[in-house]
Amino acid sequence: MDSAVETWFQREILPHEAALVRFLSRKWVQPSEVQDIRHDIYIRVLVAAERKLPDSPKAFLFDIARKLLVDRVRRERIVAFDLLADVDSLNVLIDELSPERRAAGREQMHRLSTLFRRLPLRCRQVVWMRRIEDLPQKEIARRLGIAEATVEKHLMRGIGLLADALYGGAGRRPDTADTWKRIASGRGQ
Repeated sequence: MDSAVETWFQREILPHEAALVRFLSRKWVQPSEVQDIRHDIYIRVLVAAERKLPDSPKAFLFDIARKLLVDRVRRERIVAFDLLADVDSLNVLIDELSPERRAAGREQMHRLSTLFRRLPLRCRQVVWMRRIEDLPQKEIARRLGIAEATVEKHLMRGIGLLADALYGGAGRRPDTADTWKRIASGRGQ
C-alpha cells in the first residue's frame, strides 16, 4: 500500500471511526458484526483511494458504508430465501413453514414485486431509495433533482398505493381507488 494513501487514511478517515461505528450500530441489527463490517468498509475505502483520493472523505466513507450494508442485506435475503426454499431437505419439523404458508409467502412476494414495478416511475424510485437503500429524503431529493416535500409526497403515495393493493384498501382516499386501478392494469397514471 502506498504510504501517501496510508497517511491520507489516518488523517481523513480514522477521525470518523466513532461516528461510523455509531452509524453501523444503529443500522445493523447484529452488534457482534459491526467491527467486521467496519473492517470491510475500511478495505473498500483503501482500495478505492489507491485509484483516486476522494474530494470529500467523510461523505465517501459513509457512502461506502451504506452501500456495503445494502449489499449485505441483499445477500442475507438471498441466503434466507434459499434456506426457506430448501427447508424440506433439512428434515426438520417446523409447524409454521407448511407448504401452504411457503406458497402463500412466495405468492405475496411475487404480487408485491409486480405491484412495485407498476408504480409510477418517480414513486418507485423514491420508495426504493428510501426503504431499500435507506437514503435520507434530502439525499433522494438531491439525486432526483426535486424538492424534499416532493420526495415525501411520492414516498407516501407509493407506500399508500402498495398498502391499498396488498391489504384491501381500508381507509383509502377517494382518488386512490381509481389511480390504483389504472396502475394495477398497467395503464400508468
